[in-house]
Amino acid sequence: MRTLTPADLNPAILNVQYAVRGELAIKADELHDKLKSEDYKDTLPFTKVISSNIGNPQQKGLDQPPITFTRQVAALMEYPPLVEIVKDKWPADVIARAQELQEEIGSVGAYSHSKGIPLIRKHVAQFITERDGYPSDPEDIFLTAGASAGVSLLLNVLITPHKTGILIPIPQYPLYTATLAQYNGTPLPYHLSEPDGWKTSLDEIRAALARSEDAKSDVTPRALVVINPGNPTGALLDVPTMEALVRLCEEHSLVLLADEVYQENLHRRDAHPFHSFKQVVRRLGSPIALVSFHSISKGVFGECGRRGGYFECCNIPADIRALLYKMVSVGLCPPLSGQIGVDCLVRPPKPGDASYPLWKQETDSIHAVLASRTQLMSDRLNALPGVSCVNSPGALYLYPKLELPQKAIDAAHKVGKEADTLYALELLEETGICVVPGSGFGQKDGEHHYRLTCLCPGVEEYVDMLEKFHKQFLQKYAATIA
Repeated sequence: MRTLTPADLNPAILNVQYAVRGELAIKADELHDKLKSEDYKDTLPFTKVISSNIGNPQQKGLDQPPITFTRQVAALMEYPPLVEIVKDKWPADVIARAQELQEEIGSVGAYSHSKGIPLIRKHVAQFITERDGYPSDPEDIFLTAGASAGVSLLLNVLITPHKTGILIPIPQYPLYTATLAQYNGTPLPYHLSEPDGWKTSLDEIRAALARSEDAKSDVTPRALVVINPGNPTGALLDVPTMEALVRLCEEHSLVLLADEVYQENLHRRDAHPFHSFKQVVRRLGSPIALVSFHSISKGVFGECGRRGGYFECCNIPADIRALLYKMVSVGLCPPLSGQIGVDCLVRPPKPGDASYPLWKQETDSIHAVLASRTQLMSDRLNALPGVSCVNSPGALYLYPKLELPQKAIDAAHKVGKEADTLYALELLEETGICVVPGSGFGQKDGEHHYRLTCLCPGVEEYVDMLEKFHKQFLQKYAATIA
């Protein structure tokens, strides 16, 4: 009997790469296991692994506290008899919310509608209407197992056998390149402008389109992906740029895929407010097909493991929505716990509700901590030789640029790695800090970056370790950077 080998599998799977959980994350898991081992724990130069590679706020070691309102509603939905124990102890609006959802859903152990619970889709539509000032139809809403499931679905249905091109920002969240590889799509990269605070460049997008339209290319551009606020950059689009992107989609008949999962992660809200693409498209009266994504995993929720999110279809014909419904029906339904999380996301406590004071205190505290950490980290990183870091107003990350010595670049290439991967591996081995090298997100030739989260507690000690390592790395490879 012949055993199964990679050659027997779908060749597209072999091309999938996902840097956020790639080589560095695997190595970090190995080191974490060694720290728990009596044989190895005293042989390492650190006492814990710091998972700064992924936006996973409630992960052990990062420990962002969950929002009490969300967890109380979830607890009552999981075990309805609990209400008899807590009815005089928990806020009345929590109990009312759970009872309203129980009346609609019944048991969370049952399947729901494949697009998601109708009442919750109605609440999502109300949230979008209030946010944007333009109406939203619950029939345009699909609840999903996190935003990633929605992105994967849309890319799957948009890609045809005839070399479909999807415009993606560089740097980008690796979900996009991984999913395109899986479905045999063609990435059409456009570079963001780092000197301009990672601004989206219309010229770069037009250049990418021109390359695809070259006589030698048989790629058909189908969609434009925009991540706003950006991942890994944290950059926030301004309205004139958004308007120009909508007009460009009109000009080239592109579907606009708006990844807006970080819309609540804004550290300077007064100076840098969030505007959705739905709002811009409706205000311009544009006919472009738009799909917008949101998630309970980011913002101040951080409920990554519940797998809750949604996408909204705008200017998508009914027959296309019917095909999307057919596809989501294959998966039966998104997780009920994630759907309940979405309801809490789009219907938080309001002033006057019993839960509001605590909800306000908790959410304000998380915003303040993220803002403080981001500012401190960017200031300290920018003070290091050979490092520059844009202090962007959004998301959960920083994306510093490294000017690395040629000897480090040569040493990395000698072992078949990019120089920022070598840097990240040595950082992990010396400090226990796990980051993601910029080569996993895409970058211009000859450039080096890494992404790290702003979620780590004990940020002073954490940055001290980053600084010490960086200086030692430069010394080790005989840097001459001023």
